[in-house]
Amino acid sequence: MARITNHITVLIIAIFITMATVRATNCNVKDIYRAEADSFLKAIPDSMQIRQADAVYKAIGGDYGALASVRMSRNVQPELPKGVSCNLVTGNMVLFRCDRYYNDTIPLLVYFHGGGWTIGSINSCTRFCAAMAINGVAVLAVDYRLAPEHPYPEGLTDCVDAVKCAADSLDVWRCAGISLGGDSSGGNLAIATAMSFPEGTFDSLIAFYPVTKAYRDNSSSWNEYGDGFGLDNRLMDAFNSAYTKDPHKPLISPADTPDTWLKKLPPTLLIAAERDILKDQGLEFAERLRSLGKEVRYDMIPGSVHLFITVPGQNKAFSHAVSAASEFLSHNSGTTYVQR
Repeated sequence: MARITNHITVLIIAIFITMATVRATNCNVKDIYRAEADSFLKAIPDSMQIRQADAVYKAIGGDYGALASVRMSRNVQPELPKGVSCNLVTGNMVLFRCDRYYNDTIPLLVYFHGGGWTIGSINSCTRFCAAMAINGVAVLAVDYRLAPEHPYPEGLTDCVDAVKCAADSLDVWRCAGISLGGDSSGGNLAIATAMSFPEGTFDSLIAFYPVTKAYRDNSSSWNEYGDGFGLDNRLMDAFNSAYTKDPHKPLISPADTPDTWLKKLPPTLLIAAERDILKDQGLEFAERLRSLGKEVRYDMIPGSVHLFITVPGQNKAFSHAVSAASEFLSHNSGTTYVQR
């Protein structure tokens, strides 16, 4: 009897030690997310977002000089990891694929970069696309037309056309099934693109801190993180103004979309940054999808801020996002995900 009691005591102690270790590990990871985000924010030049907002407003008025400079500063081609190829498909699309899977039929992710519909390019999301390729996903990155020269629906039209091209090319590209993805305004375009096709067209939808309301939502996160957290609300106001004069259209603001449209969405992964003006509208959107009976996973990365997908500096958040996206996409495409 004493021996059994001792075994039970040892077991209980082991359980407590394991639980304490898990809690400590989770705390350490959260601390890393926040520390990296804080360092990232300190590296952002003073008044940079004010200058970017001014450039967008000038472009809305017809003066594109400052915005052209902002776009050029963001359009830097990163070096591809060894074994990852990036091939031009058409004038505005490139296909990322890892040589390791050359003879395999793998899932395809059609990806739309962020940048408030006004800045950014395929180079903005190359690091993410290459990381997904290493994990066994082919990625078609789309260089859609930018506002304010090309306001809604022109950029969205390019995204829809890219999906049509992908659907016609699956056999040639040795791909099976199509998923959609994007970050920030690109996440908005991914959602709108998914709603532009019949239900069942896509395997999954992956959106990183997406814009679901293309207008000032005055939420708690909008007001708390509106200055100095990677995406200032004044800059977001400028982006919204450049993209549309009618922000409540369903394909512009998915939060204002009828339930019948949202029910067309595939299984959805929404990854949010904790300290981000878009956090609350993203959470509200995920909860609405869940209330409609849709499969949705909401993942908020603690301590993180906007931009961890496109701008280096939040490496832990970036790695988490890549792993979560790869696993979710593979699960919903019926393939096996093996983290590299």
